[in-house]
Order: sequence, then structure tokens, then C-alpha cells
Amino acid sequence: LLSPQKLLEKYVGRTVKVYRWNEVLGRDEMVEAEVLSVNQGTILKIGDEITFNYPGRLAFPEVPDNLIARPTLLWKLDSGANRQRVETSYLTHNLNWKADYVMVVDENDRHGDVTGWVTLTNQSGASYENAQLKLVAGDVQRVSELEAYGQARKSFMRAEMAMDEAFAEEAFFEYHLYTLNRPATVLNNEQKQVTLLEASDFGIKKRLIFYGAAYYFRGSYGQVESNQKVGVFLDFENSEKNGLGMPLPAGIVRVYKSDASGAQQFIGEDRIDHTPRDETVRIKMGEAFDVVGDRRQMDFDIIADCVTESEWEIKLRNHKDEEAEVEVFEPIGADWDILSSSHRATKLDAHTFKFTVKIPPRGEQTIKYRVRVRWC
Repeated sequence: LLSPQKLLEKYVGRTVKVYRWNEVLGRDEMVEAEVLSVNQGTILKIGDEITFNYPGRLAFPEVPDNLIARPTLLWKLDSGANRQRVETSYLTHNLNWKADYVMVVDENDRHGDVTGWVTLTNQSGASYENAQLKLVAGDVQRVSELEAYGQARKSFMRAEMAMDEAFAEEAFFEYHLYTLNRPATVLNNEQKQVTLLEASDFGIKKRLIFYGAAYYFRGSYGQVESNQKVGVFLDFENSEKNGLGMPLPAGIVRVYKSDASGAQQFIGEDRIDHTPRDETVRIKMGEAFDVVGDRRQMDFDIIADCVTESEWEIKLRNHKDEEAEVEVFEPIGADWDILSSSHRATKLDAHTFKFTVKIPPRGEQTIKYRVRVRWC
């Protein structure tokens, strides 16, 4: 690849011109010099003298054939007289793509429409005209410093979704492959967007979640947190029954909702991972404005080595004019037993349980429970 050092190296043993500014004459003066070496500096032979660090600028008659100005692949082929078909595969970088989703929820936050986009970015230094475009979706292992492959999407051929017929999707190894069904031209330094999918009227569920933390149960705290924010999430099942049922490549989902005037307002965004069909997609929208909670430790006892009991009071307040359902997740991180509780707890896994409470409009609900925790 062409650089000042490489150009000098190619001219070792050859003659170059050296221009030096003459202050008296007010112009450049030229002398010819032979390049003897470029190891740890440039050594020149000018006339009968050998010199280095010679002031001036070097001028070269041409760029050698085996030096190129930008990254280039060159093949030398040797074949018989007949025409031969050659297929060449190689890896490059700075030729990337990513997936994005735009989702619109309805007035009741129960159904949604989504449009998927592929954004192609070519900064590879080369243009690709009338190329066959194939996109690989998945976590492809690369043992190099090259940028990771972009994330992919899937084409949808079902009646419920108007899939862009330009793409064809297929399972490929442990990934998904998306092939554009027409030639594509992607110029150098160009960014291009292609519609990948459209789906409408699939079911979603808005969830309000109040999270605890494992360290709460390890010591005496008193008032742990007041006016704690309640997270807002949108869940939907990626299933055919729900009007979906497609591999969803990783990407950013931006969510909008129409206001009273009909104008769409941005209400949140989140990044989703590669999601196979029949799995749940969860989008974190942000935090609720009108639903807050207080968490207070009412009692804490050390029962034995590694065994504690604590009593908790969680007050949830709803300042909206409609009922709010809140899920309270309590991750303990140890063996636990609920000794008493004002509300029924649901065990989610070995270290987590939750409460689900409905809070009346402009009202509040209080959860009280006592739990024994064994740490070792």
C-alpha cells in the first residue's frame, strides 16, 4: 500500500530528484540523487558524496507498478485456452449493516404495528455495482480486530404481515441468511436503507415493574428508598398465534404512539437481541411518571450464622385516573422462605419471587411480608 516509506523503499538503488529552496535566488534548485538506503533514515548519494538528513523534498518519476494507492485485491490466473468460471471469496471490513424497527402502539397499548429496516453502510473504499446482496444474522465469531458483522432480519411471508418481497430468508448453519432478490448497487461512502418487513395488529402487553435488589436482605437499612421509579415495559410474543412468528434480528426498536390530535409521539426505545420465533420480546420504555413506590425495612433479625429475618413494607401509589397493575420483583440471591405476607407471592426461580397488585385510580396499595434468608 502506497506510503512515503514504501515509496522510498521501492526506489533504493534508483535515482530521484531532490529540490532545495535557494534563499539567494528565490527558487528551488534541483539535484539528482541515488537512494542508497532507507533503514533508520534516508541515505543519498549526490555526485561523489554520501549524505543523510539532506534538507529538501524528494520527487519521484512514477509510482512503481507493485504499489497501490488504496486497498486492492489482485489475482494472477493461469488457465488453459477455454473460458473458465472463477469464484473468489474474501473478507473485508467497513462494509456493514444494521437492523432497526419502528413500532407504533394503539390507543390502549394492546396492539402494535412494526416496520423493519436494513441500513447498509459502505466505507470499504470500493463500490459494488449490481451486486448480489446477502445478509447474515447471528452472533458470528470473529478472531480479529475487524468490526463485527451487522445484525440481521428475517423476511416474512405470512398473510398477517406484508413482508417486503425483495428479501428471501432461510436458515443457514446456526444463523439466518437474508438474500435481496434483485441486484443492488452500494457506492463507496454511501448509506442506503431497504425495507425488510412490515407486521400489523399484533398483541402487546404493557407491564409496570417495581424492582428490588439482593443486597436489601443482607443488613439493617430502615427506609431503603422513597419515590422509587416504576419501570415501564412492552412485551409481545413472537409467535404465529400473535400475528408474528418470525426470527427477529437484533436491533433498536423505536416506539411511537398517537396523541389526542393524531400526531405520533416518540415514547421510548430499546435494543433487542436476536430473538427466534415463539420467544418473548421485552422492550424497556422508560419509567412511569404517575406510579411510584416506597420500600421500608420494618424489622431485621440475625437468627444464626448466615441466617437473617427481615420484615418489609412496600407502598405503591397510583396518581393516574385509571387502575394500574404493578409487578413487584424481589431478587434475594439466596435460599429464602416467606414467613408471612399480605399478598400472594409467586416464585419465579430459586432466588426470585414477585407480587402482582392492582392499585385503584389515585389510590395506593401496601405490601407487607416477612422473609427468612439463608446465605450459606
